[in-house]
Amino acid sequence: MINFHEVIETNKMIEHENLDVRTITMGISLFDCIDSDLNTLCDKIVNKITSLAKNLVSTGEEIGREFGIPIVNKRIAVTPISLIGAAACKTGSDYVKIAWALDDAARKTGVNFIGGFSALVAKGMTRSDELLLRSISEALSVTDYVCSSVVAGSTKTGINMDAVHLMGKVVKDTAKATAERDSVGCAKLVVLCNAPDDNPFVAGAFHGVTEADAIINVGVSGPGVVKTAIKGVRGEDFSTLCETIKKTAFQVTRVGQLVALEASRRLGVPFGIVDLSLAPTPAVGDSVADILREMGLEHPGAPGTTAALAMLNDQVKKGGVMAASSVGGLSGAFIPVSEDQGMIEAVEAGALNLEKLEAMTTVCSVGLDMIAIPGDTPEVSISGIIADEMALGMVNGKTTAVRLIPVIGKGVGERAEFGGLLGYAPIMPVNRFSCAEFVSRRGRIPAPIHSFRN
Repeated sequence: MINFHEVIETNKMIEHENLDVRTITMGISLFDCIDSDLNTLCDKIVNKITSLAKNLVSTGEEIGREFGIPIVNKRIAVTPISLIGAAACKTGSDYVKIAWALDDAARKTGVNFIGGFSALVAKGMTRSDELLLRSISEALSVTDYVCSSVVAGSTKTGINMDAVHLMGKVVKDTAKATAERDSVGCAKLVVLCNAPDDNPFVAGAFHGVTEADAIINVGVSGPGVVKTAIKGVRGEDFSTLCETIKKTAFQVTRVGQLVALEASRRLGVPFGIVDLSLAPTPAVGDSVADILREMGLEHPGAPGTTAALAMLNDQVKKGGVMAASSVGGLSGAFIPVSEDQGMIEAVEAGALNLEKLEAMTTVCSVGLDMIAIPGDTPEVSISGIIADEMALGMVNGKTTAVRLIPVIGKGVGERAEFGGLLGYAPIMPVNRFSCAEFVSRRGRIPAPIHSFRN
């Protein structure tokens, strides 16, 4: 049983160490909205979302005020739209109309983002899936709140290279469609392997097909808290360091559990999971990179970085899993370059490159996240990077993702400005050698041998 006294103990963390609940995300099933008439479908979508989530923002703000816990974002995730729009959508423009409906619902409920303009194509694409993929660039350029995700691989099915090839073009088209804003549309688009059904974090959030009609998922965050705790054990051995991280993760996750249960009770929507990820922001002192520095690395990217990140991720999970009745989502450490001041500094110092970031993604929560690359990067190179990250997820049985931002009109050494929680990013170089013949092959990379477990 959680009581308010447990939250009192975290006051210092909240006031001085950037502890917050990063998001309350309401997952909403849209299966009962399916209709062969597009206008009727859009009306049903808006009506259902606004009916269920009309009090989401105000409830989050009330809980934050009453408990003294900052709740940064309130979000919505819906059933992958390629499944919902299949009967009504005959063209990509039809899917854009659904994106407008989602944007309208988000605006009416007051949430920060709505995720689920998505397709699940790990093994193959239906006509509906392909139409949605080809509509993404337009949909993200004409909406404000909509986020898109494409699941292109899994350990069980392998990697759909036709989808990966297409997504290189989609990412580039999205960059061009929002070129006047440093290609920020790509910040709302992610390609995933082994995507969880209950992720509360955008852009990858969608409401999985195995979920209930509606659910409340909460994402907590506390890089600053973990850094401060580690600072207190400088020079101690690894056992002490690990115990410190676990204890801190436990405290942080208890806050998320409290908020999740209270939001569930007040909204009358079942509690789903707490995602105990360490999600940084551009704010000073709210950085996963700073944790790695406090462990003893001069900069992320130095030798030993992957080992340090692996240990951090594992201890966060071990501590957090004991603090919540149900954990899920991604649950670990995020390393988005633009959203982490320490990561930005490591790139600018020359300590961190794309290849080292890729190695780090084998042991952390997600993947190559919020990375700005030159705007003239070829589509096939983007597809190749996506394929690499899908392979890491597939072989290691973990979630991986790619959120690249080819910034049109800018090159290495320049900076892209996204604003708010998205921050800014130095533009990183991409390997100049071609993978065109490889990614242009048709079909699917088969699942690895260890996928055949039953």
